[in-house]
Amino acid sequence: MVAPDFEQSLVGAIPHLRAFARSFANDPARADDLVQETLVKAWNSRESFTPGTNFRAWLFTILRNVYFSQHRKLRREVDDPDEQYQNSLAVPPEQYGYLDLADFRTALARLPPDQREALVLVGAEGFSYEEAAEICGCAVGTIKSRVNRARTRLVEVLGDPELKPGAHASPAVRGGQLLKARG
Repeated sequence: MVAPDFEQSLVGAIPHLRAFARSFANDPARADDLVQETLVKAWNSRESFTPGTNFRAWLFTILRNVYFSQHRKLRREVDDPDEQYQNSLAVPPEQYGYLDLADFRTALARLPPDQREALVLVGAEGFSYEEAAEICGCAVGTIKSRVNRARTRLVEVLGDPELKPGAHASPAVRGGQLLKARG
C-alpha cells in the first residue's frame, strides 16, 4: 500500500515539475511528456524513496535523468519523414536473384554451342574478338557475328527486347547486358 502522503506529494509537485521541464524543453507538449514520464518512473520506484529526504529533489533528479536519456536517444535517431533513408537500407530478397540467375543460365544453355562459346569468351571471360577468333579457330567477323546473334537471342529469350544498359532489370537480364556491354 502506498502512503497517502506520497500520493499527495507527487500530485502537489506536478506544477514544479512542469516549470522545471519547460526549462529543458521549449515545447510545452514535450515538457508535459517529460513530467508524465517522471511521474510514471517515480510511481514505479516509490519503494526506493527514503521518507524524510527531500521529495522534490528526488523527483527533479528523475526528471533530469529522463530528459538526458531521451536527449541521448534522440541524438542517435535520424530524421527521415519521407522514409528515404529507411528505404535505402532495404535489401531485396536474395531468392529472386538466384531464380533470375537460373533463368539466365537456362537461356544461355539454349544458345547454339558456337554462339554460346563466342559469347562466353568475349562477354564473360573478357577476351577481345581477335583472341576469341584465335581460340575458336575462325575469322574475327565470324566471332562478331556469333556474339551479336547470341546477345540478340538472349534478350529475346529473357523477354525484353528494349533493354538498355543501366536499366533496372532482373539480374538475369543484367547478365545479358553485361555480356552485351563487354563486346
